[in-house]
Amino acid sequence: MHTNELRARLARGERAFGGWCTIGSPFAAEILGHEGYDYVCVDCQHGLIHADAMWPMLQAVRGTGATPVVRVPFNETAWPGKALDAGAEAVIVPMVNSREEAERAAAACRYAPLGVRSFGPVRAGLLLGDDPPAVNREVMCLVMIETVRAVEAADEICSTPGVDGVYIGPADLAVSMSGSLTAIGSQEHADAIEEVRRACARHGIVAGIHTGGGAAGRAYAEAGFQMCTLGTDASLLRAAARHQREIAHGLAEATEAAPKGPYG
Repeated sequence: MHTNELRARLARGERAFGGWCTIGSPFAAEILGHEGYDYVCVDCQHGLIHADAMWPMLQAVRGTGATPVVRVPFNETAWPGKALDAGAEAVIVPMVNSREEAERAAAACRYAPLGVRSFGPVRAGLLLGDDPPAVNREVMCLVMIETVRAVEAADEICSTPGVDGVYIGPADLAVSMSGSLTAIGSQEHADAIEEVRRACARHGIVAGIHTGGGAAGRAYAEAGFQMCTLGTDASLLRAAARHQREIAHGLAEATEAAPKGPYG
C-alpha cells in the first residue's frame, strides 16, 4: 500500500498544480504526468472518456508519479466507487448544491461505517490497498461548487464530514449567474469565488479551482487556493498547434517552449 501523495502534499501546506484530460488518450495523460503536474484528472463528465478508457488512463498517470484523479459524470453512488476501484485516489463530484448532496458524494467515496462504498477494489487493491479503514483515510472527496445556489450554501457544504475539499467550476458558476459566460471576469464572479475559498478556509478543507493557464493558476495559488488546474490536454494541444502555425506564417515569435526536434 502506498499513500495518496496529493493528500500528503496538501496536508503539508504545499500547493498542487494539475492537468486535465478530456481527449481519452492514455498517452496524453502520461505526458501531463511526466511534465511534472502534481495530479492529472481524467474527466468522465465533459471529456470524451467512458469507464473502459478511464482505467488505462489511470494506469498511465500512476506510472508518472502524479496523483490520478477522476471527475465523475454525476453525483450518483456507483460512480465514485467505480473510479476509486479503477485506481483513482481522488474523486471530483460535479454540481453539488447542498449539504445533503455533499453527504451523498462523501458517503460514496468511503467504506462503512463512514460511507456506502461497496468493497471490490479490483485494481485499487494493488495501489492504496484493500484495508477499508486505511483506504478511507487516503482517498479524497472533492465536491464542485459551481452555481449561485451552491455558493449560498458554501458553509454547509464545506462543513460536511467526509468532504476533503471543494473544486470550483468557474464556467458553470458564470452561466448560473448570467445564463452565459459573460460573468467571467466580473466583480460578482470574483466575489463568489472568494466567498467559497473563505468557506473552505473556515472549515479547514482544500480549496481548488479550474483555471485558464499558468499565470491564472499562480494568481489563484497566491490568493490562497491550494489546488489549481492549469489546462486540459485538448486546450494545450490547440494552443500549441495554433502557435506553431502562426510562427510558420511569420505571425508570431518562436518561444523557449518550442520543440527542440521533429519529435518534440
